[in-house]
Amino acid sequence: MPGFTTVVTGQHEQESHGVHTTASPTKSSNASPVNKRTSGGGANIGNLLLHPPAKDNKDQHHQHRNSEFHNNLGGGNIASSPTKSSWAVSNILPRWLYSPRRKSESNSQVHSLEQLRSAIQAKNSNFSLDSFDLRETVGTGTFGRVRVVKLKNSKFRAPFALKIMKKSEVINLRQVEHIRSEKEILQTLQHPFIVNMFATFQDVKRLFLILEFVNGGELFALLRKAGRLPPDHVKFYVGEIALAFNYMHSVMVIYRDLKPENLLLDCQGHIKITDFGFAKHVEDLTWTLCGTPEYLAPEVIQSKGHGRAVDWWALGVLLFELLAGYPPFYDDNPMGIYQKVVAGKFSTPKHIDVKARDLIKRFLTTERTKRIGCLAGGFSDIREHKWFQKSWSWEALAAKQVPPPFTPAIKSNDDTSMFQSYPESTESSCPKIDKNDQKLFEGF
Repeated sequence: MPGFTTVVTGQHEQESHGVHTTASPTKSSNASPVNKRTSGGGANIGNLLLHPPAKDNKDQHHQHRNSEFHNNLGGGNIASSPTKSSWAVSNILPRWLYSPRRKSESNSQVHSLEQLRSAIQAKNSNFSLDSFDLRETVGTGTFGRVRVVKLKNSKFRAPFALKIMKKSEVINLRQVEHIRSEKEILQTLQHPFIVNMFATFQDVKRLFLILEFVNGGELFALLRKAGRLPPDHVKFYVGEIALAFNYMHSVMVIYRDLKPENLLLDCQGHIKITDFGFAKHVEDLTWTLCGTPEYLAPEVIQSKGHGRAVDWWALGVLLFELLAGYPPFYDDNPMGIYQKVVAGKFSTPKHIDVKARDLIKRFLTTERTKRIGCLAGGFSDIREHKWFQKSWSWEALAAKQVPPPFTPAIKSNDDTSMFQSYPESTESSCPKIDKNDQKLFEGF
């Protein structure tokens, strides 16, 4: 279920639900600014084919967005197949995909995290692929795939997302450090708006992550269907993301990969942040160049060292994109995007109100020490901003007591109708790696 992040190798290493996909640049030259996003791993800045929106049709761009490069997968993060267009509107986005929340809606689909953890712990961590009933594949990528699974011989039949990654590909794409970091960070995080990881295991050829299955689709799908979202809806989603970021920063984790493609909706319509391949424990600054081009903060591009301020910058970009239907910084080549980001100049559509404009401006402040969220008031400056006033209480939002603006139209907790169909595989045909390379995954 992801989107596009950057790479500097001429090819695009895409991350979606934790698996990277390598894709070739598209030849199309008439893409809208949100039609193409490059995704990458490591320290790469990849090709980004973005074009300015038509002056009189800016709010229609997401309806035509081509997700050929990247697609987020529910549950765990994994990149989409580079060979087929994903999220085709005719197949994946029927009119009834999202429906207004009904007050009488049952929450019977929801299983508590305690139940999920208890089911996993009952296995005493002795996992193998044979521990699971394998169900549909909900995404594929260069590393492998994500499959919906259920525990065998267990009274608890709730689904999990099993991310299957080929060790040989992880090594070939030099993503060992990112995969290990993702595992370690997900082990430390526990928040209602972050996808949960329950356990990991491995065999001689593959790595496995047992993740929470989130089957409500991507926020990107909703955005593309609508073109742009109503302000009250944007407040809800941005508020939940801001709470998750504040939590991550409190435990010294920066996320570094915000974009609509990495934001899942659970069965009730709440945000679940996924794809932690670029996340990092940082107590001061880090210098790794990674992220999605139009979401990169100036200090990342300029290699000045960066910290949690990059997440607040990215939230400003997301806020703009959800309200406008396209990102604030776009160009037909990556360098053009970077120049505009560093300059910090953008035009805000007239339909965006004054209070929202002010918050966007405060997020998109090129000097990180002056950026909202990084001042003396910290997160309180965001909570108390006038755009959020008279919306809901932050305490109620954090407790998931604020009804989501939309509820995904799914029928059960193992409904995979939000995802396209894939040929099934367990990735068992991948080559073995030698003993020295096996040491790279010790303790996984």
